[in-house]
Amino acid sequence: MTQELERFLDEEGRLKVWPAKQAPRVEVFRYLAGKFEPGRDYTEHEVNDILSSWHTFEDLFILRRGLVESGWLLRLKNGSRYWRNPEKTEDDA
Repeated sequence: MTQELERFLDEEGRLKVWPAKQAPRVEVFRYLAGKFEPGRDYTEHEVNDILSSWHTFEDLFILRRGLVESGWLLRLKNGSRYWRNPEKTEDDA
């Protein structure tokens, strides 16, 4: 975990504030993607539950959408199934 990322986390490792700049957002998405098991499918409800337990500022939409737009999570068009992108690794920026 980088020092830049640590600034945005509380003492329990939950995201406490949304970064204004793009560079720390990349770190946030990488961090949150690590909460999803590779090779497992998730419902939107399960994605929301995981994200809810790893942030404190109550904006699931920005986190879920950001994980998809940044390529960390893939999903079916209808949003019925999500999964971690097997082509992205913890080393990806």
